[in-house]
Amino acid sequence: MTELHAPLVVFTPSGKRGRVPVGTPVLEAARRLGVDLDSVCGGRGICSRCQIAPAFGQFAKHGITSTEAALSDWNATEARYAEKRGLAPGRRLGCQARILTDVVIDVPPESQLHRQVIRKDAEARPVEMDPALRLCLVEVAPPDMHAPSGDLERLTEALRAQWDIEGTTIEPALLASLQRTLREGNWTVTAALHRSSAETAPRITALWPGLLEGDLLGLAIDLGSTTIAAHLVSLRSGDVLASAGAMNPQIRFGEDLMSRISYAMMNPGGAAEMTAAVRAGLNSLVQDIAAKADIETGRILDLTLVGNPVMHHLLLGLDPVELGQAPFALATSSAQNLPARDLGLTALPPGAQAYLLPLIAGHVGADAAAVALSEAPDRSEDLVLTVDVGTNAEILLGNRRRVLACSSPTGPAFEGAQISSGQRAAPGAIEAIRIDPDTKEPRFRVIGCELWSDAPGFAEATARSGVTGLCGSGIIEAVAEMRMAGLVDAGGLIGSAQQTGTPRMLPEGRTHAYLIHDGSAAGGPVITVTQADIRAIQLAKAALYAGARLLMDEMGVDKVDRVVLAGAFGAHISPRHALVLGMIPDVPLARVTSAGNAAGTGARIALCSLAARRRIEALVQQITKVETAIEPRFQEHFVAASAIPHASAPFAETRRATPLPEPSFNTEGPRRRRRQTTTESAARRPAAAARGRQLAVASPAPPDREKSAPRPLDVPAPPA
Repeated sequence: MTELHAPLVVFTPSGKRGRVPVGTPVLEAARRLGVDLDSVCGGRGICSRCQIAPAFGQFAKHGITSTEAALSDWNATEARYAEKRGLAPGRRLGCQARILTDVVIDVPPESQLHRQVIRKDAEARPVEMDPALRLCLVEVAPPDMHAPSGDLERLTEALRAQWDIEGTTIEPALLASLQRTLREGNWTVTAALHRSSAETAPRITALWPGLLEGDLLGLAIDLGSTTIAAHLVSLRSGDVLASAGAMNPQIRFGEDLMSRISYAMMNPGGAAEMTAAVRAGLNSLVQDIAAKADIETGRILDLTLVGNPVMHHLLLGLDPVELGQAPFALATSSAQNLPARDLGLTALPPGAQAYLLPLIAGHVGADAAAVALSEAPDRSEDLVLTVDVGTNAEILLGNRRRVLACSSPTGPAFEGAQISSGQRAAPGAIEAIRIDPDTKEPRFRVIGCELWSDAPGFAEATARSGVTGLCGSGIIEAVAEMRMAGLVDAGGLIGSAQQTGTPRMLPEGRTHAYLIHDGSAAGGPVITVTQADIRAIQLAKAALYAGARLLMDEMGVDKVDRVVLAGAFGAHISPRHALVLGMIPDVPLARVTSAGNAAGTGARIALCSLAARRRIEALVQQITKVETAIEPRFQEHFVAASAIPHASAPFAETRRATPLPEPSFNTEGPRRRRRQTTTESAARRPAAAARGRQLAVASPAPPDREKSAPRPLDVPAPPA
């Protein structure tokens, strides 16, 4: 069978893809393509570590239809394993399932050899405690034949008399156990009362016999398109007792938001599939964090959730299709108070309540609202730009006088996806890198080891994990370091070995790649930064800068006073590298700070304070939304920002702190550049179509501007 007719296999969440001969075992295909699929038994169907989950349906982003006939039927080995040890529904053994036709295959976290480190820790932040939940110890009068009354009525009367609480209602599920609880406590019980606001009557959501020792707990959840982070919080002190994270299981339906909307549009029941997947992921995460903290899930009675509009709608079971096309209409933008069971969160007790923060607009969600609650740009005297970067960037610009917001389609490159040596953040992934500007030699640090690669003992310290690839922070720093070392010119073109003076520049057809690490002698990967990787980072960072620049245009300013980097990006990318790349507007280095997981912090603040909920509900009504998807200036800013750091903005502060060499590696003139741009653009068309539309390709710069102008790049599709 020719290469053209060989089945195409796409692995998620890595995004790695390739054609393999018919009948190739999934495990073998994964190894050929460098996919992180675990196996201990050597493919004999014993260890079960190579479990995979084939995904079926139309995947416009990948240009294929994946059907149940894509893999071979169950064989005797799988049947025997399932009978003796069990396989979750939809799972196959990668060593036994063989590829017959085009297929999309998800590698679940537990099957990944290097499991992701979800780097979204909760930032310690003082909060004025005013939670929606409170505990009340109540002494209830026993029943009296001469004054007939129900147990519930005497309980609510006791709350009125002893706590001055009027109008109490009860969660219907508690009625079945009410009488038993009262008698077990000898007519003394501890009641958990929940208020959705200070004005509403409280609701009894849990009861315990006698005096309950310890605290009630809540969960603050940041539901990202790629990762989910949860923080277990004491509702008495506000302290974070435990944090846990997981990959969003929806990623098998598409890495970016437009791909998931496309899946919902093209596959009947697709939205319901994604809703079920994320709810199952949340239930698993609840159990994980309870086990980590060694507590009973029955104590977790309140939770707050934040996420972008697509995640918000899918969690609620709402169709996200309208968010994929103008005017990007939300089903609802209001804050939601509802029982957790209505979200399918069966791992929590029946009385648990959920609060979803309000959305700002069709492309700017509750996660951006949570960042606004955490960072309070509306209370800032100076003009602050707050950037929360994930697969979709949310950007806030403001001060006491006005706050603006937008989203920008950065794509998954910042998280290591669609990068030749890219991977999710996991032990062994390069997270930081430095390149000597004189020798052009790299040194790096990997997740799980504090030593740099040129330090004594590095090989021994990383023997178990190995050096496996580049995570998001690693690829960002690598591109910035290559620019600072003169290995990449301002237009993003990688130089040859002759042009740069280092044999680490490897020819790849008409382009070159920079060799960071060669582990092939020990059976490890060869880790490089290719020309395609540079382009992916240029696309992402240009989209980010263009969004920020649009907000500055709307505000009528050419500079900001300070920049706050939020999210996992902000916590692990050095401000210096962000400025050198031109990801953010030029400011003095000292004026760039990290806010950590600001969305998670905002969710925790809302969990601990009803006043904070009222505040953010009012604030989102005052924020002005700038729509990047229909703003003509977005393309103009995007093209200029594709240069490193920028084609026209001087970036004087950055150059003052970090002098940048100015090589020019484009020696063949505009004709070849036009030809290669057309080829690159054509290769990107399927992905652009999957995101809704392809915008115009920028025209090449005239010859007299070749040294400063960027190579033409596709403008990304509208964000979601």
